[in-house]
Amino acid sequence: MDPSAAAAAASMDPSAAAAAAAAAAGEVAAASVEPSPAPEASSSAAAAAEDLAGAVAGMTLDERYELLMSIGEECIQPDELRKLLQNKPVPICYDGFEPSGRMHIAQGIVKTINVNKMIRAGCKVKIWIADWFAQLNNKMGGDLKKIQTVGRYMIEIWKAAGMNLDGVEFLWSSEEINRRANEYWPLVMDIGRKNNVKRITRCCTIMGRADNEELTAAQIFYPCMQCADIFFLKADICQLGMDQRKVNMLAREYCDDIKKKLKPIILSHHMLPGFKEGQEKMSKSDPSSAIFMEDDEAQVNLKIKQAFCPPNIVEGNPCLEYIKYIVFPWFERFEVVRKENNGGNKTFLSMDELTADYASGALHPADVKPALAKAINEILKPVRDHFNTSSEAKVLLNTVKVRYLCPLP
Repeated sequence: MDPSAAAAAASMDPSAAAAAAAAAAGEVAAASVEPSPAPEASSSAAAAAEDLAGAVAGMTLDERYELLMSIGEECIQPDELRKLLQNKPVPICYDGFEPSGRMHIAQGIVKTINVNKMIRAGCKVKIWIADWFAQLNNKMGGDLKKIQTVGRYMIEIWKAAGMNLDGVEFLWSSEEINRRANEYWPLVMDIGRKNNVKRITRCCTIMGRADNEELTAAQIFYPCMQCADIFFLKADICQLGMDQRKVNMLAREYCDDIKKKLKPIILSHHMLPGFKEGQEKMSKSDPSSAIFMEDDEAQVNLKIKQAFCPPNIVEGNPCLEYIKYIVFPWFERFEVVRKENNGGNKTFLSMDELTADYASGALHPADVKPALAKAINEILKPVRDHFNTSSEAKVLLNTVKVRYLCPLP
């Protein structure tokens, strides 16, 4: 993507950026996301840094701060975030993922929204492709080749979804750790030395494991490594979900142990619930609990139609959470189409307005669900189009679905 196009994509809404990114995705060589020797710093990297600095120049400190704060359900600590933005024009944000199977909409779209916000706020985003971590956690049967194929598939989705890749650096853990082993392993060992087993096992929920679950020795090692990642990547901000909070706090505690004054700031985003009543978190093992990025239009419609959505109840309503955390950040509105005798069409411009109508009964689940399904399908359309029109993307999708994740609905 040329610099002028990149600047335009950075400034547009995610819904518009998705179309531009899908067109640009085919221009990015597959080698750019495969594990390979890390390239030297280039003029394109310098140009990206200049673009980020330019974006910062166009925003006030308060605007940058509020944009980043809008990502987090929790920030530790807000005053540290403000000071960071004052003192460092281009902070480094760390995000990461285990390539462990299907990608649900929170990982696909909410991450795209959050990454684009970080870039607009002038941050450099390092996304850690935790292939070795997925192997430690025995994902995909511990087969590293399968794990890396799933990782490439996930990156392909973000390209098509509209993630602004000009401010993103994808780093494969297996490659980077091998390349800088003399830096990484002493750090992991020191974190392990400064913590007892009980403290480390409390962090094992980050892997989707219960803290009382029987763990392998490799899984015990995992939290020490994830904590080390934060310092290894020189992250100023850890932007992960609330489910990763324990290991991020471990990193701040480690700063106390080593007398490090500047601690990583934790910016934890909200975890979307599953579609079933009382389901606090989406589950990859339960296909009906969430929208997945490869779901077709009919599957999206059916899942939302069957979703828990009690009349007049806002709290704990998964359909309203989808609207709050996906639809409003994407479109900045929510459009309801209904008959005149049911109140007529209405465009909601804020979540407060929508929840007030819903709580009063002026907005009914039968109005919300079709409108939500339509919005989600519109968001996913560029991704579907990309995987239908790009032969390389289609092969990648079929490999993941048929060979690794079969059977899918």
